[in-house]
Amino acid sequence: MEKFQAILMKYLMPIANKLEQQKHIQAIKDGIVASVPVIIVGSFCTIFLGISNLIGSGPIFDFLSKYMGVLTYASAFTTDLLAVYATYFIAKALSERYALKGSQPAITSLIAFFIISAVIQDGQMSTAYLGSTGLFTGILVALVSVEIYRICIEKKLYIKMPESVPPMVAESFGALVPLVVSTFLAVAVANISMAIGGVPFPQMIMNILAPAVSSMDTLPALLIVIFLTQLLWFFGLHGPSITSSVWATFAIAYGAENIAAYAAGEPVSHIFTFGMFYAVLQATGSGLTLGLNILMMRSKAKSLSSVGKVAIVPSIFGINEPLIFGMPMIMNPIMFIPFVFGPLVCTTVAYLSMTLGIVGKPIVNPPGFLPPGVGAFLMTLDWKAVVLVFVLLALMTLMYYPFFKMLEKKEMEKENVLENK
Repeated sequence: MEKFQAILMKYLMPIANKLEQQKHIQAIKDGIVASVPVIIVGSFCTIFLGISNLIGSGPIFDFLSKYMGVLTYASAFTTDLLAVYATYFIAKALSERYALKGSQPAITSLIAFFIISAVIQDGQMSTAYLGSTGLFTGILVALVSVEIYRICIEKKLYIKMPESVPPMVAESFGALVPLVVSTFLAVAVANISMAIGGVPFPQMIMNILAPAVSSMDTLPALLIVIFLTQLLWFFGLHGPSITSSVWATFAIAYGAENIAAYAAGEPVSHIFTFGMFYAVLQATGSGLTLGLNILMMRSKAKSLSSVGKVAIVPSIFGINEPLIFGMPMIMNPIMFIPFVFGPLVCTTVAYLSMTLGIVGKPIVNPPGFLPPGVGAFLMTLDWKAVVLVFVLLALMTLMYYPFFKMLEKKEMEKENVLENK
């Protein structure tokens, strides 16, 4: 175990540290996460569709059918415009990391994004690429626009106003040159894409990324994500925070596509969504530790019992850092196998349950920090998803139990030694 830990520390830690420090990757992660509330609000509109489909007939069904347009109205301005919000948040996050003042860099990115993605047809602006299909374009535009802005500022390629001019006015004129450069570049990209590829730039990006996008929504990809998440936690690094910089974009795009498909009455195809990760695969926190938390509360070892009692309430709401750091789970060779490999078994069970149609697939992105099962039900509108979560928690408890008893015995021996002294 010590040799294995040494190898991981040597090769894994440098990669994880670079991911944490890389400005662009972290800006993408921060921007995508900032977009989650928008998705949650929009996806809750599909709950009314779900209730309508569940009951099928009756006065409530008639009421929902009559006012469905009103009840789902917000989705057109939330999830259907996801790429717009993500572009702004990513650009804002990156500009803040570069210490660029004001909102001009983010607004510049939005203008460039609209030029590239909001296709004009018969004098009307199409919003077809402003939702999940334009998400990857939004990421590229946000990063490039902010970099152009940064270079212009660093090279002093901007209009500098006298100090007597109000700061707001000076900031507006200072943003003029970066805005012109980004605008001309966006116009060129949009027209070249149509001239050469015959499709808008967002569609071209989606065509290029199609293999990568489809491969992320598979069991092997999900197992890799969960394995790395747990492994990073074991070494004291916030696993989801690091790995989400890679998978969050895909997961949120999948979720938005599921919501749109369900609203249109089409089959829902994706499993790996933001809600799925946190409401099912990370229920009660990384490692699905609620059962372990209960075992600790009932432990004869005072150290484990005290940590378990303190950690139980946060754990119920998906915050298990008190347990992870209090046990501690970090660098604990006894708990390595269940904590890192146990969730892989649960991921396989959950994925197959949805693939085989036993449990409904995600159609809503629920809010975070909900008690176990609540988020899963809101996400699928399927009561069997609640059962699935508790089956996974029970399964993890069984896997934790023998290792926990070993740890408990060790802790009790330490406490007995201290008492005898």
